[in-house]
Amino acid sequence: MTNIGVEHCASFVSSQFQSGGTAEAGTGIGVRRAVTISRQAGCGALAVAEKLARYLQEHSPQHAIAWRVFDRNLMEKVLEDHDLPARLARFLPEDRVSYLEDILADLFQAYPPSQTVVRQTAETILKLASLGNAILIGRGGNVITARLPNMLHVRLVAPLEDRIAHSHDAYGMTKIEARKFCLHEDLGRERYLKKYFHADVNDPLLYHLVINTGLVGYDNAAKIIGDAVLNQC
Repeated sequence: MTNIGVEHCASFVSSQFQSGGTAEAGTGIGVRRAVTISRQAGCGALAVAEKLARYLQEHSPQHAIAWRVFDRNLMEKVLEDHDLPARLARFLPEDRVSYLEDILADLFQAYPPSQTVVRQTAETILKLASLGNAILIGRGGNVITARLPNMLHVRLVAPLEDRIAHSHDAYGMTKIEARKFCLHEDLGRERYLKKYFHADVNDPLLYHLVINTGLVGYDNAAKIIGDAVLNQC
């Protein structure tokens, strides 16, 4: 469900507009709800998001619009929204913040400067969040959608050793590779939020919930978030 691709993203948006752009889960029909998830690398954010989507769907009215998770497929939606070539996706990871790349882009017009891409990403995130029933992972989604009503912003964390173990199992890395991966990704995400949004990803005041998946597990984390969404006023 998570890596649903451009065609499913388009289907999601189309179905939302056909229903009037309402998210029918929660305290009442017609209330648009969306969740952003910020995460430390290897803390199981994608697994939690998938479980959350199922939990919310199970507690939604019959025939409600399906909850969708937007992670890597979010960038496919950005490319589609702004008529950008698919090859551009390799320039869009959250840790790619090099000024040198921006300079080269301006000189050779090989791809849009990162500031432009981030703005376009923000536009797509705002659109998906406004439509509702969307779970948006990363990309500064919590900062971008901070002024939207009916949002729930979550930060997932876990002890480094737990994150190494998860990355080792999920991605087939060695323990050494998994450690480097976690530390590198964390640093990249911190730089991304600081450079483009002047925010500290580790600031707990940016989130409604900060959950340690190493303590509560993925199932309980999904339920905690889901109940928070369903109980929003």
